[in-house]
Amino acid sequence: MADKKAGAGDTVVIKKYANRRLYNTATSAYVTLEDLARMVREGTEFVVFDAKTNDDLTRQILTQIIFEEESRGEALLPVQFLRQLIGFYGGQMQGVLPSYLEMSLDSFSRQQEQMRGQFSKAFGAAPGAGILDEAVKRNMALFTDAMKMWPGFNALTPGGQAPGAAPEARPAPAADPLAEMRRQMDEMRSQLDKLSKGG
Repeated sequence: MADKKAGAGDTVVIKKYANRRLYNTATSAYVTLEDLARMVREGTEFVVFDAKTNDDLTRQILTQIIFEEESRGEALLPVQFLRQLIGFYGGQMQGVLPSYLEMSLDSFSRQQEQMRGQFSKAFGAAPGAGILDEAVKRNMALFTDAMKMWPGFNALTPGGQAPGAAPEARPAPAADPLAEMRRQMDEMRSQLDKLSKGG
């Protein structure tokens, strides 16, 4: 069975062959990108290696899964976000952005889990679809606000301001770009802490 989970703490090894087929070594069965997407959703850790060269293809395969999800109408990434993300490749922020995005999504996930826990305690079951939709919208708004603190994501609206928002007084950029990035990262961490605590 393609989606059988490995033991606790195990990482499943997937081998990719020249014919593009993916082989799950834990289940001794061929799998599809859809099977791998299901494994991600279930929390099963896996790595993908080229069967011939032993190169790590995990990032490439995960990116391919995202492409497949987006192309079948499960659009999650806004076009503006994708444009901005592409713009970061080769730039000064390329080394900092991955850890920032990881930290932001981790905070977002923790907040969602806390909310589910609170609903379970209050109602004894998962919330109704309407309540969860509202919570997701609120969290996405908070996430967007946090993203606006990063200079590259400030281009969501002309002039980098949210529609109807009063212009913010921003400190003059530091002469040292690295010091400025550190300052911005500290601001973002502080903001994300507030968002995850305050909800």
